[in-house]
Amino acid sequence: MECDLNRRHARAAGERGFSLIELMVVVAIIGIIAAVAYPAYNDFLVKGRRSAAATCLQQNAQFMERYYTTNLTYVGATSPGACDPDLNRYYTFPAATNVAGKTFTLTAVPTTRQNDTLCGTLSIDAQGSRGETGTGSAADCW
Repeated sequence: MECDLNRRHARAAGERGFSLIELMVVVAIIGIIAAVAYPAYNDFLVKGRRSAAATCLQQNAQFMERYYTTNLTYVGATSPGACDPDLNRYYTFPAATNVAGKTFTLTAVPTTRQNDTLCGTLSIDAQGSRGETGTGSAADCW
């Protein structure tokens, strides 16, 4: 009877849990999924922030146009900068007007965390022309 009980206990103990090989297969699968998913997730974040910066540039351009409507010059207009304070971690928003005060150019310059080769710096001017310094087209970036 004691021998029968030991056999049952030994068999039950051997059947529980996972083997080391099974665990390593699972770890390898998780590693492969993470290697594919992380760059895609990072690209998604970059595109989202780029879209937010483009929207902010358009809002700042509207602000500049309202200023021009009131003052008949862009001189003295200070761009509000980032529309969302969180964008300041990823973009800077310098504004430039010409000496005569008849045109302006607003830019969104990516910082190191946001810098991508597709779009680079986004810009919009007084005529509404949109530009970028990267390898992509304005349609890709705006």
